[in-house]
Amino acid sequence: MSEPVQPNQPDQPVQPVESVESVESDHPAHPARALWQLFEPVYAVTFLQPESQATFEAAGLDNSWRGYFAARSAPLGAVDAPAVVASFFSFAPRMVGQALPEAWTHASPEQVLAARTEGSAAALARLLAPVEPERVEAATTALEAAVARLDCAGRVLAAANVAHLRPSDVHGRLWQAANVLREHRGDGHVAALVAAGLDGSEAPVLHCALVARREVLQPMRGWTDEEWDAATARLVERGWLTDGGAATELGRTRHRSIEAATDLAAGRVWEGLSPDELDRLTADLRPIAAICRERMPLNPLAMPPVPR
Repeated sequence: MSEPVQPNQPDQPVQPVESVESVESDHPAHPARALWQLFEPVYAVTFLQPESQATFEAAGLDNSWRGYFAARSAPLGAVDAPAVVASFFSFAPRMVGQALPEAWTHASPEQVLAARTEGSAAALARLLAPVEPERVEAATTALEAAVARLDCAGRVLAAANVAHLRPSDVHGRLWQAANVLREHRGDGHVAALVAAGLDGSEAPVLHCALVARREVLQPMRGWTDEEWDAATARLVERGWLTDGGAATELGRTRHRSIEAATDLAAGRVWEGLSPDELDRLTADLRPIAAICRERMPLNPLAMPPVPR
């Protein structure tokens, strides 16, 4: 298997990834999932726009996965690879080990935190120039209110990001709120995967059997062909996949249970909002998310399309 593709490599085409709902259900998405599909593209600008690339390079991190692992783990301090392997879950340990702790010899966590906020805010300021300022402010305020309601018990990445200082400008605030909510959901998703008995290699294999494509996701998680095939074989033995690698009915059921558990764990923060408040937040976020998603040069994070 070749080396993992770099997040901002310009000659990589955008790879569309279907949403779970479009594959497995005709029912409307859970509010927590629908909102995640809207704030995830906002979060992603920190890895996929030129302003972010420039601030990371100025901080001493090159345009590679080293910057990604440093940026996401910086709130935890100068951690070594094992902590990131555990908390990021689906990346091959060797891939993380190629980035950490070596990245901290180029930039401190404090420098990385400043770079990611500055770059993300600058990228959003450019991308969202066509959006009414009142809409951006309203979406930002609503997401910040959601962050204030979060319970981060058992959610290490979310808790570490909550402790990061709130930016003063609206675009920095918008990115920071989306980032915290994204990591909060991600922490819950990892817990659901662990509870389902999946390991870090089996989770992306199952994901590709249902939602994504192996040729896109495997190199972006760093697993070798041998490791991927071994994970596939374990899922076949458990009855989750067929011998050809397709999801069985049991595999689909287990996957739906994992996604439902993830939505349930992420849903509490939205439960106090009325249908009108959810509709307003969705209406404010949708054009913001659509611009961020459409201007994404590629899709290394395997995020779904923005719901219409």
